[in-house]
Amino acid sequence: MSEKKLIEVFEVRDDPQLSISDAVDAGLRHDIKRLDASPANPTQGKALYRQILPGIMQMPADWLIAWGRKSSLWPMTFGLACCAIEMISTFMGRHDLDRFGIVPFASPRQSDVMIVSGTVTKKMAPAVKLLYEQMPNPKWVISMGACATNGGPYTRYDRVLQGVDKIIPVDVYVPGCPPRPEALMDAFLALQKKIMEERGKIGAG
Repeated sequence: MSEKKLIEVFEVRDDPQLSISDAVDAGLRHDIKRLDASPANPTQGKALYRQILPGIMQMPADWLIAWGRKSSLWPMTFGLACCAIEMISTFMGRHDLDRFGIVPFASPRQSDVMIVSGTVTKKMAPAVKLLYEQMPNPKWVISMGACATNGGPYTRYDRVLQGVDKIIPVDVYVPGCPPRPEALMDAFLALQKKIMEERGKIGAG
């Protein structure tokens, strides 16, 4: 058996007048009496701007700019074929794209998203590229439907462009013939995620 260690137990009686235990040394008791409570200062240890503006938030500037971009997308109302009917229904009140900060705009001068919805023929390709070049930077492109992505059922015809990415860069592809409005909404959410992920690269080149 191991040796048992003896533990000394002291009876501690509180002094009701001094509120100091009897087990406290007399010299220490004298020092305790001299202590004064310091007033609490809730701003102590905080930065100066937090003391002046308590509700201020600190975040990177590129994150804030990207958040503003992804929360205020203005897609251009531009349709080419039957996919445009689904695109129009996506902008209706039933789906309420305004809650994502997505508002359609008719002019390419103020739009930042081009939705290529429908078949792109080689005759229409120069007009699509011109509209893309008229859009201000940064700008993004959504290829909606099989026809815009790879020609769709008309891919065997020579007059049909084999994908709009042959003339302009595409950020998000939406499969389907034609895709439903929910698919286009999912493409917008994917584009918003991409904008936040690439926030440090936009404008760096």
